[in-house]
Amino acid sequence: MARRTILTAAITGNLITPEINPHLPVTPEQIALQALDAAAAGAAILHLHVRDFDTANGSMRLDLYQEVVIRIRTENTEFLINLTTGEGGRFVPSEDDPKVAAAGSSPCAPEKRVAHIEELRPDICTLDFNTMWSGQASVINSPRNLEIMADRIDAAGDKPEIEIFDSGDLHMVQNFVARGVIKARLMVQMVLGGTLAFPDDAREILGLTA
Repeated sequence: MARRTILTAAITGNLITPEINPHLPVTPEQIALQALDAAAAGAAILHLHVRDFDTANGSMRLDLYQEVVIRIRTENTEFLINLTTGEGGRFVPSEDDPKVAAAGSSPCAPEKRVAHIEELRPDICTLDFNTMWSGQASVINSPRNLEIMADRIDAAGDKPEIEIFDSGDLHMVQNFVARGVIKARLMVQMVLGGTLAFPDDAREILGLTA
C-alpha cells in the first residue's frame, strides 16, 4: 500500500530575517506568491505568518492577513491554510530592570492573538504550548491565555494545530484534553531542534544514546 505524506510549507517561518535569507518574502504579495509556488510544488498545507513592511519582523495586523489570504484563495482553493497565533507572546527583559520589556517584546492579550482567526476562519491555526527561552526572549504562553485562545478558536470553528517544543508542553496538552479545553480531534506537531528544547534526534528524546 502506498504511503501518503502531507507536506506543510512554512512560507516565512518565525525568526528568519532578510539578513539570514535575502529571499524571505515580506509583503503580502510576496508571501502569497511563494505560498502558491509551494502549493504548485506539492505542499498540502501552507503555514503563514505576516511581516511588518518596514522592519520585516512578525506582525499581527489583520489587514495583512486578509490580503495574504485573499490573494491565495483567489488563485487556489485546494490546499489548507494554517495561520499562526504565535505572535504576541515574546518578552525580552530590560537589562536595567528585568520586569520592564525591552525592544523585541510583543506580549499582548490572548484575544488579540486570535482576532485574525476569528475574522478569517482559516482551515487550521497554530496553538503554541511552549513557555521557553528563544535567544534573549522568553516565549510566554500561560495556561490561562491558552485556555482563552483555545475557546475562541473552537467557537470560530477552526482546528488548532497544537505545537509542542518540550516534554512539559506535552503534559499540558494532556491536561487540556482531560479537562475538555481542547475539544477538536487532537493534531500535534512536535517542533524539534530548538536550542533549549526538544533535540532533533528521536533517540535523545527517548533517553537513549547514539
